[in-house]
Amino acid sequence: MTPTPARIAPRPMATALIVDDHPLFCDALSMTLKAVAGLGAVETADRLETALARLDRAPLPDLVVLDLNLPDVTGIDGLIRLRQAAGEVPVLVVSSMADPRVIGACLAAGAAGFVPKHARRDVFRAAVDALRGGGRYLPEGYEAEPPGGARPSTRQEAISRLALLTRQQSRILQLICEGKLNKQIAWDLTIAETTVKAHVTAIMRKLGVQSRTQAVLMAKATDFTSLMPEDG
Repeated sequence: MTPTPARIAPRPMATALIVDDHPLFCDALSMTLKAVAGLGAVETADRLETALARLDRAPLPDLVVLDLNLPDVTGIDGLIRLRQAAGEVPVLVVSSMADPRVIGACLAAGAAGFVPKHARRDVFRAAVDALRGGGRYLPEGYEAEPPGGARPSTRQEAISRLALLTRQQSRILQLICEGKLNKQIAWDLTIAETTVKAHVTAIMRKLGVQSRTQAVLMAKATDFTSLMPEDG
């Protein structure tokens, strides 16, 4: 006898946080979500750090909508850090870059769904309905790579390892990628330099690398700048 699959409880969804640095798009998407997806309140953040600060305060939004290309981060690293802060709140990526490699990487990093920026209003309704029902939303025509195929790509391996970092470690790695020394990082984060050194050691261990340079290269393996059009 075939077992009955467990039912996923519907997720209440009345509020959202849009993370995007394009004011006009934020306004348009906010109106769309309110009009077609039944969301009553929509907040916006124009950069990742602003969004992370918002997610440190209660109550959390019911949905986070994220653009990958932000002033303070580009690529999957931002999604990974946001997912860590969002907890059980689903993150829907909305990006103008709908390359299958980008979509697959977003899903691997924990996104609950992906919607191209040029999508019609009914697509946003369908996406929110899918997430509200406890499922995922994938754009029409997207085909995931079959499991058990080729060995993971460099980007996939980097995503898996970066997901092991804590929020503080992810922030420190971002500052390392900006070329900052331990002393500067300690000043920026208001922590002791010895604490920074301990975090750097833990970061390299989790990433499986032997130097800061190798850690930066792994982080940049998740950067989709070369695949994105200029409007992100």
